[in-house]
Parts: sequence; structure tokens; C-alpha cells
Amino acid sequence: MTESSSLSIVVPMYKEEANAGRLVERVHEGMADYTGPWELVLVDDGSPDGTVRAIKSAQTQWGEHVRLIELQRNFGQTAAMQAGIDAARGELIVTMDGDLQNDPTDIPRMVEELLERDLDLLQGWRVNRQDAAIKRKLPSKIANRLIAKMTGVALHDYGCSLKVYRASVLKQVRLYGEMHRFIPVWVAGVTSPSRIGETPVTHHAREFGESKYGISRTFRVILDLISVFFFLKYRARPGHFFGYLGLSAGTLGGLMLSWLFIVKVFLGEDIGNRPMLMMAVFLVLMAFQFLTTGVVAEMLSRIYFQGTENRNFVVLKRPEVDPSEAWHKDKTEERAE
Repeated sequence: MTESSSLSIVVPMYKEEANAGRLVERVHEGMADYTGPWELVLVDDGSPDGTVRAIKSAQTQWGEHVRLIELQRNFGQTAAMQAGIDAARGELIVTMDGDLQNDPTDIPRMVEELLERDLDLLQGWRVNRQDAAIKRKLPSKIANRLIAKMTGVALHDYGCSLKVYRASVLKQVRLYGEMHRFIPVWVAGVTSPSRIGETPVTHHAREFGESKYGISRTFRVILDLISVFFFLKYRARPGHFFGYLGLSAGTLGGLMLSWLFIVKVFLGEDIGNRPMLMMAVFLVLMAFQFLTTGVVAEMLSRIYFQGTENRNFVVLKRPEVDPSEAWHKDKTEERAE
């Protein structure tokens, strides 16, 4: 591990008043032997409790390298994570949950492993997951298998928030909706899947607060997975997706109309009351609708998804920090100075 590898630890938090102070303390314990500069970026996702107050208290105790980003309201974990990533200044970025189920002592080892294996993303794998079997483990297992099968990016545990990234790669990815689970897939869109790895990490049972997830999340994951599949394969050419549907419907409708034309003209049969006529007309109209939708999708894709200034969150307050300050530095380095 080189001292030049500055590190940003990004933690989205929502209603974690009881965990905030302990989290900051455990991060410092876990990072005690890290020789490079690092910062802890805590993003409050519009918590209605005393989460912000607890974070500010921790800032006073530990220093300015503990940074607070307050969102104006609750935008969701994905938006909070993106806000933290945008604010991160390190060459490497770590993301983790704020519920103390991820263990900060894994971070230095994961950073070293990422550099040694020359990866762009190292995904944590909760081998001994300490969660309820039906409410948390079952939906997660279903989601992991669906994601791996549809995207081709085979990982054991997409849901583990403890990940280490190269900032230069991660900042090429924009997260929307509830897409934080699919970050490895999005990263695979900007780097080779061979530069994405995983490693076993420690997982603890939640001590305080309540989980924000349940089995109903499986259905949202399925819907999000369809969107991910569409954007990964057709983001630059959505017209092809709708074009295939349109041409298929148009071809089938055209064949049906051609047959009805032959029956009417050459066989003299009445086709006005045939269900096939209604279906053929419907298919042709549907074909035109798919094709025009594809054209509109092409335009929207270029306008919206390629716009680097688009944001899906509003920051209430962002601290003014001198880029050269507010880093936690190794005490040995400070004494040498």
C-alpha cells in the first residue's frame, strides 16, 4: 500500500442516530494503521431523528476529516451514495452502510488487495451473513442470482455495500433510482469485468435501529434489473430495442394483411368481420408506435443520460473545505513534518 493512495470512505445514513457516533469511532479504530491520508464522508439522507446532531458531535470529537453532507430531504440510499461519491476527494473510494453491520477493520485489507490485484472494484462478500433468513437472506439470494444471470457479471453478494473503487472509474458512473445494488454492473460498463473482484468480509448483526429493507425489495430489484439490462445493452441505441419490437409486429401484421388481401381479391371472401383483420391493423399500428417511441428514446438518451450535470438529489449544505486540509494524517507523518 502506498502513502499516495488517498482514501474517501462514503457512508449514506438514514435514521442512524444510535449508530452514528459508534460508526465514526469504529472507522478510526479500523483505519489506525492506514498510512495514507483519508476522510470520512457521512451523507445524511434527510433523517428526521438526531442523526445529523450525532454526526456533528463526532466531527467535534474527531476532526474536520469527518465530513457531513446533508440532503434536503429523503432521496433514498442511491442518491445519498451518489452525493457522497461526488463529494469524495480520494484516489480510492470506499462505500459502506451506516448500520455497523459492515466492519471498518476490513477496509485497509481490501484497499491493499485492490491495489495488489490491480482491480478497479473490489466487492465485499458476506460469507457468514448475520441477517434474518426469510426477510433479508432469501430476497438477497434471489436477487443475486437474477442479476448474475441477466447481466453476466457473476458475483456472490451484490447487496454488500462494503466496496472499494478507483475514483477515476467510479466517477464515470451515474447512479439513479435505486441502482446502488447494481454498481458492479454499471462499473462493468466502463471497465473490463476482469478488473472487478470480490473478497470475503466480516458481517455483524444490527445492534441498533431497524432495517429499511424487506422481502418486498425483491420485486423492486426485478423491475430495476429490467432497466439495468435495457440501459447496459441499449443505452446508446434504444431505437434498436423498440425497432426490433416494431419490425416484428409490423412484419406479422403485414403478412396477415397480405393474406387477407389475397382472400378478398382472388377468392372473393368477405373479410370485414374477421378477427384477423382487427388483429392485423392493431399490429401495424403497434409497429408504428414502437418505431416512433424508439426515435424519441434515442433523443432522450443523448440529452439526459449523457448530461454530466444532471443530479437526482439536492444538497442542503455542503461544507467549504480547502482541498489540502481536512485529511486525517498518519501521526508518524505529522511528527516528521
